[in-house]
Formats: sequence, C-alpha cells, structure tokens
Amino acid sequence: MGDLKQRNLITAQARLRDQVAHALRAALIAGELRPGQVYSAPGLAAEYGVSATPVREAMLDLAREGLVEPVRNKGFRVTEVSERDLDQYTELRAMIEVPTVGRVARLSAEDPAVREALEALRPVAEEIVAAARDHDLIAYLEADRRFHLALLALAGNERLVETVGELRKRSRLYGLTGLDEAGMLVHSAEEHDDLLEAVVSGDATEAERLMASHLGHVRSLWAQGRDEPVEPRQKRRLGGTRTAS
Repeated sequence: MGDLKQRNLITAQARLRDQVAHALRAALIAGELRPGQVYSAPGLAAEYGVSATPVREAMLDLAREGLVEPVRNKGFRVTEVSERDLDQYTELRAMIEVPTVGRVARLSAEDPAVREALEALRPVAEEIVAAARDHDLIAYLEADRRFHLALLALAGNERLVETVGELRKRSRLYGLTGLDEAGMLVHSAEEHDDLLEAVVSGDATEAERLMASHLGHVRSLWAQGRDEPVEPRQKRRLGGTRTAS
C-alpha cells in the first residue's frame, strides 16, 4: 500500500506540474506574462493558488521550450521574440501547414475515414468561434491548438505535428487581450469553418489558399497585438478562473 500511495502522489504532482505549465503557456500567449519581465516562482504560485514547487518545475519545462530563461536568485525571464523571429516562424509554419492541408484534402476525397475524422473537427471549429465571441482567451487558444494539430495529424506524420506544436508555442500571440477587446479575433476564428469545409470537400487548392491566408492574418494579428496595451494582470486559478488583484 505504501508503494501505491507513493505512486499516486508522484502522479498527482506530475499532473499539477502539467496543469501549471499549461496555464503559464496560455498566460504567455495572451500577453499576460510580458517579454523581458522576470517572474518569481513564489509570486506566480501565489497567483495560481499552488505551492512554489510545481510552478518552478513548470517554468523549467518552459525554459527547455525556449519560452523563458532562468535568472539566478530571481526567477525566470520571459524570452523576447523579435519581428524577424515571428516572420521566420510564420514562414516555417506556411512551408509545413499549407501543403499538409492540401494533402489532407486529397486524402479526404479518397478516404471516407478521413472525411469522418474531419467532420469530428466541426465542433472544435465552433468552439473557437464561440470562445472568441465570449472573450474566453484560454478556451480560444486551447480550441485553436486542438483544431490545427488534429487537422495536421490526419496526414499521418507525428513528427510534423510535434514540430508545428513547438512553433506555435514559440510564436505566441502578443496583446491578445487588446485584440479581443477590439473584436478582431472573431473574424480569425471564423476562418476555421471555411478551411474545414474546403478540406472536407477535397478541394486541395482552396484548402491551401485558405491556410496561407489564415497564417497571414495571424501574423498581422501578432504585429498589431505587439502594439496593444495589456490590462494589468489578475490573480488566476488553475482552470482559467481569474480573480481581481
């Protein structure tokens, strides 16, 4: 029984670490954790309502992903991402994602199983739009991630999906809060419906065009979001609930 309790404890700690890491990534993408700023594990732990240990472990995970860097005796600094970095990330994503959605569209035209898997993404596309309209940035980011990676996964290349996942983490959106308040996220969210329709119908040319256009729009959002002011950060609990600081 002692060994079982120990294993359960380790599993619970690992799960909490993953939850904190996910929440921190979302805060980075939303612009709530700002580039160049140093954040301490105890300070973030107080905001998330957890101990400093899972926060420190989660920040180390983010450091391995290049999202933050350790600062001796202070905490972790959010890494800066330049305009050149964003351009290069967008170029890489376009090189991978545009032809891949074309390939998935061609598979859809030939394989009913692929079309069925694509149809299963319609609720996710609807989630993206609903989250944008509800101003739920965490839900928006999570649904957007699931949609894009699941769509690419239908091409059958797991390493490709992992690579795009890493690029998405590094090319985080800046000032997403300001863009949301300006009502600019809804249009980008609605583009997923058109993209999915083209892929389901087997129109590879249209799917590739829409994907290229979508990535271009996302890059424009990054450019505008970098200039948008971000609201003062609020205390956040795991699961996305925030309380006024």
